[in-house]
Amino acid sequence: MTEKPITNKDRLIVALLADTMKDAEGLVKLLKSDVKIFEIGSPTFTALGPDVIKMIHNHGCRVFLDLKYHDIPSTVAKAVSTATKLGVAMLNVHASGGHHMLVRSVEAAQFAAGSKAKMPKLIAVTVLTSMESLGDIGVQFEVREQVVRLAKLSKECGLHGVQASPLEISPIRKACGEKLLIVTPGVRPIGSAAEDQRRISSPIMAIAAGADFLVIGRPIMQAKDPKAVVKQILKEISE
Repeated sequence: MTEKPITNKDRLIVALLADTMKDAEGLVKLLKSDVKIFEIGSPTFTALGPDVIKMIHNHGCRVFLDLKYHDIPSTVAKAVSTATKLGVAMLNVHASGGHHMLVRSVEAAQFAAGSKAKMPKLIAVTVLTSMESLGDIGVQFEVREQVVRLAKLSKECGLHGVQASPLEISPIRKACGEKLLIVTPGVRPIGSAAEDQRRISSPIMAIAAGADFLVIGRPIMQAKDPKAVVKQILKEISE
């Protein structure tokens, strides 16, 4: 079965930042005509649990479960299995968990999906976009070199794609080819504050570099008119 082409509405993943189900659902209702995938990160999942995934599904949208699993292989495999059974479209694990953890993640998703559920896209986090240097955690490689190393490892282990900043998209494409999905956080519309992100770019620059998906949260969630910001981003990347 061939994959459907990625549309512009698919490319934009909005990080759903909410502390209550009422607020979360209000945002989904507001944006669902323009956004088809919502990211659920640790703050929102901790506050609302799996019910927020069900709510998004009930509105006909998909979920990127951004919990960045990183633990011993058996623990991560169990988490990936459970997430797969929740029906999420995409989830991520840390590539720095190593070969065995990554392979077990793929196997767990395949087994959990079986014939009853669709296997989610498995994405490996390379280096967080908040980091400018790896020296303080004892990694002697430059960020770009480490990102490419982890992207190649993730591809070898059978994951569908990687998560990396806009600045590493081109090197990943060169090293890993066009089929590996690249999910890009650290995207900021022109005029938005960088906040705790460091390796950033605009939506159009990230798409032009070869990103498949853009994850944008606070510039949309904190806007006076989130829907208008979404429409502007979609217009920008479509051009």
